[in-house]
Amino acid sequence: MLMAVESPVAEAISRIPDPEVPVISIADLGILRSVAVDDDAHTLVATITPTYSGCPAIEAIASRIVFEAGRRGYSADVRTQLSPAWTTDWMTDEGRAALERFGIAPPGAVAGETRGPVAVSLSRHVVACPRCGSTDTSEIAHFGSTACKALRRCNACLEPFDEFKAI
Repeated sequence: MLMAVESPVAEAISRIPDPEVPVISIADLGILRSVAVDDDAHTLVATITPTYSGCPAIEAIASRIVFEAGRRGYSADVRTQLSPAWTTDWMTDEGRAALERFGIAPPGAVAGETRGPVAVSLSRHVVACPRCGSTDTSEIAHFGSTACKALRRCNACLEPFDEFKAI
């Protein structure tokens, strides 16, 4: 997260939980791009990038930023920035660990940008079960509880779990 000014109001905004996956903050998820605070005017500008352009949670996040700023006597201007597009590479290590503790397999690294033909490999997408650690898992549905996640099942402990897809 880029934070122009360190301040209690900016810190409070960085701790806002994601409405769809409330175990991770918007800062740890990487969607809070910046918070610029003007303490003299009691205003702030927060810039957010949604996980994808049609993300239904973006309005709830913007409203929560305005609410948290208002609780501290600030007015907030929330700006949505679509470019560069959000990537799971922006997630913090703390955010990835929080997902795993909650039972959601965190995303792996995103492969580098490719131009031209797409390489085809015969490797298998391996996802470790966040409950027992087994890599013997299978995808049940490409979309889970949100478009950002896939539904998987562990073939060792037989528990279903979400996988946060690498984007």
